[in-house]
This record gives sequence, structure tokens and C-alpha cells, in this order.
Amino acid sequence: MFISIDGGDGTGKSTQTELLAEWLRDGGRRVVVCRDPGSTPLGEAVRNILLDRHDLHIHRRSEMLLYMAARAQLAEEVVRPALEQGKTVLSDRYLLANVVYQGYGGGLDVPTLWRVGRVATGGLMPELTVVLDVPPETAAARISRPLDRMERQGAEFHARVRDGFLAEAERSPERIVVVDAAESIEEVQERVRDVVKKHLKYLEI
Repeated sequence: MFISIDGGDGTGKSTQTELLAEWLRDGGRRVVVCRDPGSTPLGEAVRNILLDRHDLHIHRRSEMLLYMAARAQLAEEVVRPALEQGKTVLSDRYLLANVVYQGYGGGLDVPTLWRVGRVATGGLMPELTVVLDVPPETAAARISRPLDRMERQGAEFHARVRDGFLAEAERSPERIVVVDAAESIEEVQERVRDVVKKHLKYLEI
């Protein structure tokens, strides 16, 4: 099973991904956790360029293609082999983030981004994407470390990003589920687990 956890910056994706992985492991599943971009040598190098190189001007199209390249490597080097071994894969972000950030946020054509993404991943898509949702101003207040390059894009950008996540979830409710992430870590995790339980039950029918 392949699950991605997504949402705007500051929504708690990494924390919720790790907690979900622990719960699934306690239930007897073999779980691989990865992050997009990242989790491969190429992916981590691209991640550094995209998020930490504040001195570089990166056009939105170049930005999109860099994310796609990192994801292509992730799909072939980590995700696909794990799934072939019968493992459950949890990814902190995946293609939806690219569509929303560079599409809704950055102005690139959304259908084109989906098409490019399917080529980059060889059609490897999550069976379930959980989108953690909080207002951008609340999410921004949660970030106590220095902001990365994408987090510095400004309030209007991040408002468009949130709208994009909600719009894509409305378009594909069977595979993209929004979870209110405004409450405590424990309460949000319970909601995430409920979504995953329902999806697992659906798969077993």
C-alpha cells in the first residue's frame, strides 16, 4: 500500500507521517517512510537546491522539473521496490504537492503538471493521499526554524496553495482526503488513522 501525507508548510506532515508509521508497524505491517524530494542521494541533492539555495533564481518551470526529477528517482529507487516486496510506503509529500505548489501557487498549468508527473513516476501513484489542512497563518506560526526557499513565498502564495489542495481533494475524493490539522498532534493522528482504517477496509472488500 502506498500512502502520501501532504498539505501546506507547517501543517505537521512529518510528525503525522512518523506517528502513522509507528501505528502501522504496531499492526504488523512492514513500513518504509520517505520524503519527497529526498530519500535518495539525487533527491537530497535536489532538495538542497530547491529549499536551501536562497542565492539561486529558479524559474517555476525549472523548479517543477527539479521536483519531478527527484520524484522519478524516489519512485524507482525506493517506492517501487518496497511495494514489490509487499511493504507499505508512507511518503511525506508526493506529486500532489508539485501540482499544488507550482500549479495553483506558481501559475503553471495544472493538467500539464499531472501529465508530466505521471511520466516522471512511471504512473506510480499513492492509493491514498491525506491532506493536512490548517489556515496558512496558523501553519506559518508553527514554524519556529528559519524558513526555506518555498516557505518564503509569501502569504498570498500559501493561500493559493491551500486552495489548491482543497480543490484537488474535491476533484478526487476517492483518493485525496482532507483532515483538519488544527487540533493537538494526538487528535490529528486519530483522524489520520481513521481515514487510513476506512481505506484499508475498502481495499479488503
